[in-house]
Amino acid sequence: MSSAEPGQPSAGASLRTVAGNVRLVSLCTMLSRILGLIRDAAMAATFGAGPLLDAFTVAFRLPNLARVLLGEGALATAFLPAFTRELDQAGAQAARRLATATAVALILFLTSAVLVLEVGLVAWSWWLPLSTEAELLRSLIGLMLPYVVMVCLAAHLSAVLQGLGRFGWPALLPVIFNLGWLAGLVCFVPWWTDPTSRVQAMAVCVLAAGLIQVWCPIWVLSRAGYSFDPHWRSAWPQVGGILRTMTPVIVGLSITQFNTVIDSFVAWGFARPELGPDVMPLPGSPRYPLAPGAASALYFGQRLYQFPLGVFGVALGTVLYPLLAMHAQRGEHDKLRADLSLGLRLVAAIGIPASAGLMLISRPIAGLCFQYGRFDADDAHQTGLMIFAYGSAVWAYCGLLILNRGFYAVGDRITPLKIGLAGVALNLIGNLTLIWWLHEQGLAFSTAGVAMLQCLLNGWVIQFRVGQLQWVAIGRCVLKTLAATVVLAAVCLATEQLLERYPLPLGRLWSVFLPVSLGSGAYLGAAWLIGLHEPWLLLRRGKFSEAEPAGPPTERSDSAY
Repeated sequence: MSSAEPGQPSAGASLRTVAGNVRLVSLCTMLSRILGLIRDAAMAATFGAGPLLDAFTVAFRLPNLARVLLGEGALATAFLPAFTRELDQAGAQAARRLATATAVALILFLTSAVLVLEVGLVAWSWWLPLSTEAELLRSLIGLMLPYVVMVCLAAHLSAVLQGLGRFGWPALLPVIFNLGWLAGLVCFVPWWTDPTSRVQAMAVCVLAAGLIQVWCPIWVLSRAGYSFDPHWRSAWPQVGGILRTMTPVIVGLSITQFNTVIDSFVAWGFARPELGPDVMPLPGSPRYPLAPGAASALYFGQRLYQFPLGVFGVALGTVLYPLLAMHAQRGEHDKLRADLSLGLRLVAAIGIPASAGLMLISRPIAGLCFQYGRFDADDAHQTGLMIFAYGSAVWAYCGLLILNRGFYAVGDRITPLKIGLAGVALNLIGNLTLIWWLHEQGLAFSTAGVAMLQCLLNGWVIQFRVGQLQWVAIGRCVLKTLAATVVLAAVCLATEQLLERYPLPLGRLWSVFLPVSLGSGAYLGAAWLIGLHEPWLLLRRGKFSEAEPAGPPTERSDSAY
């Protein structure tokens, strides 16, 4: 098949095009995260922190978990290599058949699973007496379960577009979803006056936004000549291979998501109801350890720590993974270790100051993003505590993304799975223990602590597969990063004290913008003075690989991105 055939990306695509696609995806990701924060702020202002928003955030976690696991995680990891192989070796028609067969399998499996769960929810309400909070949660889960099919199908279609070298629309789909969510919240939800009806109307808006997410890639693919192929059954055996590849990756990529879902259900189940007794129906009649709104505070705290994780960590993992896989396939383990070590250095240089920054401005950023309408100062303080706890491990979440991709590059999907499952069990134990002393913050600290342990353990174990990493260079980078982060912290704290003494108009905006901008400038200045070069590697153009040590930011290196 000629590389000039429509719909197939050229094998000789320039590095400049690749870099442009990375910047496009990062820009769209940042826009989506900003719109997501606006969306969450609007939800907080509309519903406040309490049982309504708690139930909605817990119910939305289930389809969102399916999106992360099936749509954007394991399915894309397993499907894209098979799709591009078909495109290169068998042509566009065979690739269309594989894409259609995979979509059919996805729809059949997810629709069946949703129907089973819907029946289970109905049986739950019939056989067990439910409290008002539990009944609301059941109804919201039932309303939003069909979104699982929509979002996973949209993610699969996005993977097809990526396989064709079209990155714009897949990157824009989360932006479109957030815009649809905001439109429903502003234009549709106000039609109802009853609070319960309003939050249920919001669930219906989620489904409508999901339909738009599916329609957009279908329209783009049809214009590219990739419509439904009626002969998809001939590709059915290959779908089985994709599904077998997916299974261990699903759990391996989803450990952090499992932990956050567990956090939410524990927060919902152990939170004191607004109406009813203050003691739990347990032996000894202990008091509820968590306050109403705990699940909402956890959700908003997770949204904030996921901002740097999504913009930097996921983008870095996306760029590094093909390089790591290429080195592994060619047996170039020295280059694999060099690029993996580079990834960990970049994680340290960006993740450590990001963790410190989130912890230092946790309360101001919670107030700026969410303290509106029914979401009052106490709710913002509660959310700030979650941001502080989750933010302490941004570097670990980013490191896990890089290290897991290192395992997958060498074909090891079991080791991160085992370590991750142990982390889930440890996090559950930590949740049920720390909530009695640290309350809501104990849930976040448990997840953060487990992520740190997993990151350190993965970094040690991966050496048995690829050889010893460049720990001297990594350690030097970490020490310099910590020194520069101390400067960042001092500037942030000094700025916060000055703002308290001399308040400015639009105080909440300045309480975040000034510490972030001045602290970031101080960090980069200190990094330049002490010779911390890694932050500037992210600003260079070229191939994202470093088989040799990085030079100063003023030196030119063709191997540095």
